[in-house]
Amino acid sequence: MSKARHPVPRVCLCGLLSLAVALTAAAGQAGEVELPDQTYMPVKIDEDFESIKARDVAAKAEIMQRHRELLEARYDLRDDPSDVMMSGGRKAVQQGVRVRLPEGMTWERLNAMSPAEIKRRNLFPMGFRPLPHAHHETGGQVFPQDQIDAMEEKEQRDLSRFDVEFDLPDHLTPEFPPPIFLTTRPDLGDVSQGEVLSIKNFFGIMKGKLTPVQMEGLRLLLTPFPQQQFNMTDDRKVAEPSLGVTCFDCHVNGHTNAAFHLDPDTRPQAARSRLDTPSLRGMFNQQIHGSKRSLRSIEDFTEFEQRTAYFDGDHVTAAKKGVFLPDRASKVAMMAQMQNILDFPPAPKLDEFGRLRRDKATEQELKGQEVFFGKGRCDECHKPPFYLDNQMHDLRLERFYEPEMIAGQYNKADGPIKTFTLRGIKDSPPYNHDGRLLTLEDTVEFFNLVLQLQLTAEEKEALTAFMRCL
Repeated sequence: MSKARHPVPRVCLCGLLSLAVALTAAAGQAGEVELPDQTYMPVKIDEDFESIKARDVAAKAEIMQRHRELLEARYDLRDDPSDVMMSGGRKAVQQGVRVRLPEGMTWERLNAMSPAEIKRRNLFPMGFRPLPHAHHETGGQVFPQDQIDAMEEKEQRDLSRFDVEFDLPDHLTPEFPPPIFLTTRPDLGDVSQGEVLSIKNFFGIMKGKLTPVQMEGLRLLLTPFPQQQFNMTDDRKVAEPSLGVTCFDCHVNGHTNAAFHLDPDTRPQAARSRLDTPSLRGMFNQQIHGSKRSLRSIEDFTEFEQRTAYFDGDHVTAAKKGVFLPDRASKVAMMAQMQNILDFPPAPKLDEFGRLRRDKATEQELKGQEVFFGKGRCDECHKPPFYLDNQMHDLRLERFYEPEMIAGQYNKADGPIKTFTLRGIKDSPPYNHDGRLLTLEDTVEFFNLVLQLQLTAEEKEALTAFMRCL
């Protein structure tokens, strides 16, 4: 097993959680993986803040170097823009397959193998495996530099962490700031005025466009509340005591900026999945929320994110750090009302039923639509017009690889994951629930292999072209 394909942790961190992960990593390298019995986050912190900060700052360079090596071993991170722009016209959609194949392998040869042979020979591309958090042992929310800079300028609120930083190049993330489209005012197009919404400017931008209920919901979505790493306690990961983060710090302008976290639904820490921030566009037509939790309403999602995304699903830590518990009958309802009017971007090539208009689409795009609804089997989960089925599905990736410890994460199979909408998908890189797929071409290659579709190169290119129309 080569070091290039399987970077392993090299940083020894203090604390019960880090010790447990380090022991787990050692067990994984030896063969059998024994995960620690760890349900709750550390609550009683006996070390003072300055000591914690000094140790984390000293370890940061090595942690980020470990993660950069992992990313570079898995992906081609080059800047290669296509001629297709995201909906706001500020950034080009990246093109090309970025996942690296095992040495000497080709996609054609790999797709000709059975899952059992791929597993036996350890040939499943590492870029198709679960992607660890940049500092998986600690986890928590990590924001891209654009969002950090915007909140520092507008609110003098610091979203930078001293222990870890954002890991993907800017060209592989959504445009910033993203446009805002409202179901209630489709005539207005993008209502963002090219601004990042914040607690300081939202009223002026949205006055006359929102009802009082929606405006109050937006205010709450833009109000900072304590979070696991952004708060006032000694084990925070921000230099100064912090008011916290907002819903729209990750879901900027009701969309996404590719901020990442760990899923709150899994224990122990090593078994948790990285969580790429999904867009809130089109929430009005989605019936389940959370990649794992299958929450059945946007109200449930809004209420419980204060315990889950904010505090790792740990109500004990949440109580200690000052969790905000919004009232279901008023605050939650108003936050949900605002989220439910966030629309998808226009898709001028689609008709009322989500299919291509023949007078506007190219021959390649029409061919891609044929593949999508035929040989590609994409519509079995992604049904038009909004290209989702409100179900959870298990791709059973355990057919392709053995679980192992990689960079602090127990790289296991995903299990059931909810179907995410494909409407406006070109605006939301990276892809998959954990952001392991950097481009739409990567996504096509992933499903071609996992579902054993045997698509030709022409069919894969056409399918990508079609998805850029959605």
